[in-house]
Amino acid sequence: MAKNQVFDDGDQFAVACSDPAVPVSGDPVVYGQLPGVALINEEPDGKTTIKTNGVYSFPVKGVTTAAAAAAIAEGDLIYYVAANTPKLSKASGDAGAVRFGYALAAVGGGATATIPVKIGY
Repeated sequence: MAKNQVFDDGDQFAVACSDPAVPVSGDPVVYGQLPGVALINEEPDGKTTIKTNGVYSFPVKGVTTAAAAAAIAEGDLIYYVAANTPKLSKASGDAGAVRFGYALAAVGGGATATIPVKIGY
């Protein structure tokens, strides 16, 4: 093993998330441009252990911008937008959009559904 290795797999570590401000276990999160899921609630030191791969169920909205309805098909790219509710959708053009992963189920245009999302790209 290399002496400079920090993590074995590098897919789980503690960071101060960019969004949300105070992550709760199970939340989709971003650390800069890196997508993940919070594995624990934020600790008193301001850090949250996140996982940056895997498949998790998240609420996803069928929109391409905060207001433009568009269906999501299996395999579509999903983006994280801190200002939107829910934060995951196809809204790649919204301010601050971070590429998050891939939809593994469909969502109707304008609808919100909890679907499996593969984190990463």
